[in-house]
Amino acid sequence: MKNKPQIALRYEWLTGSAVRAVLNELAQLRIAVFHDFPYLYEGSVDYERSYLETYARSERALLFAAWDEDKLVGATTALPLTDETDEVQQPFRDAGYDLSSVFYFGESILLPAYRGYGLGHRFFEERESHARQFGQYAIACFCAVQRTIDHPQRPIDYRPLDEFWTKHGYRQEPTLQSTFHWPDIGETESTAKKMVYWVKSLTATPPR
Repeated sequence: MKNKPQIALRYEWLTGSAVRAVLNELAQLRIAVFHDFPYLYEGSVDYERSYLETYARSERALLFAAWDEDKLVGATTALPLTDETDEVQQPFRDAGYDLSSVFYFGESILLPAYRGYGLGHRFFEERESHARQFGQYAIACFCAVQRTIDHPQRPIDYRPLDEFWTKHGYRQEPTLQSTFHWPDIGETESTAKKMVYWVKSLTATPPR
């Protein structure tokens, strides 16, 4: 196997309203990455900008961005669960969680050419470090779409990220579910998608 070419990226940390400065770039990156299985997302910049305003309105939100010169090639987001939408909050509310103790991790998105350099690990580290600094949040969580094993657009070589997430200390919590709606590739109308949450305690001392 040939060695991967070296890359030199620039990293940027944006919080709260500063996120608005890169909403267009982030929207385009989300559309590009989520177009692939398992999300199969037929997105629009207008919708993306509206959704991403959730982060810009949250004082404690984080956007950690990776740039190759002036091109946004990777990004990850996080914000307090109390600043998320009702559809994200509801399963935690129903299960009796203290919402003010939970930090929600949004997307981790990376263009294919930049995968395999450890940025996926870096994304988790940056979000967990950001959440811990406040001394308030006991739990980190994120959600992932559930697709059937026999889905017609599932690539033969597709590998789910469950093992990667488990290695980072997250566990799937099937009792925590939301339903999101978006149009799949080729669709003009949004359809329901089941999202299942993964959770991790933030109170344990992180490994060195």
